[in-house]
Amino acid sequence: MAEVIDIDDPADPRVAEFRDLNSADRRPDLPGGKGLVIAEGVVVVQRMLASRFPPFALFGVARRYDALAAELADVAVPYYRASAEVMAEVVGFHLNRGVLAAARRPAELAVDRVLRGARTVAVLEGVNDHENIGSIFRNAAGLGADAILFGDRCADPLYRRAVRVSMGHVLRVPFAYLTDWPDSLKSLRDQGFRLIALTPDPAAANLADAMTGERVALLLGAEGPGLTAAAMDAADLRARIPMAPGTDSLNVATAAAMAFYERVRTS
Repeated sequence: MAEVIDIDDPADPRVAEFRDLNSADRRPDLPGGKGLVIAEGVVVVQRMLASRFPPFALFGVARRYDALAAELADVAVPYYRASAEVMAEVVGFHLNRGVLAAARRPAELAVDRVLRGARTVAVLEGVNDHENIGSIFRNAAGLGADAILFGDRCADPLYRRAVRVSMGHVLRVPFAYLTDWPDSLKSLRDQGFRLIALTPDPAAANLADAMTGERVALLLGAEGPGLTAAAMDAADLRARIPMAPGTDSLNVATAAAMAFYERVRTS
């Protein structure tokens, strides 16, 4: 089981991986730095423990250890136990959720592996807001999407805020990167996916009517600019979400949730 180690000194080097999490210059979750994945809160830590991102250390208050006792019974990692005050000095802010876990980034999944057996995937282009990324993963998990693929100019899904907003589903829903954008979309079509580009264009098909086909890839762009012309041209069909007069678009995570729901509803 996890070994409990009490930490009384905020300068203790054993909790260095959790230090200054709010400092942009020293973020441990930068891919080019330490490349750590930080889970925050009991539920997210539980999902990390059950994922392909096994933590190498946990840091939290005593009552959070008690809440995780069942999951930690068979995990041979240290649980650094501290008061809320010591945690705040180490982390750099008061952590209401009371527990953190740190894992190292595994090798990225290959696109073919992520698509194996998938029927519904989201393909993101230019989605560079971490909260939107996290929300899309949470929506994907809740509404049965099988995977997320990242095209050009997207935010890091393993940044701490994205992991937190996703409620840990970033660690569960498989994702991969399309490296030759947008030409790599052709490989999805070759594997039987119908490429549906979401757009507010009133000339586009109604989203509910577009959700046909055994395999569907939903293309979603950044709020504001949306999908690039090249990505739109690579799609098989353009689809829109009907909206009330006077509105022109929805938050991208909301649009993704509606598309996932229509896929479930019409399948």
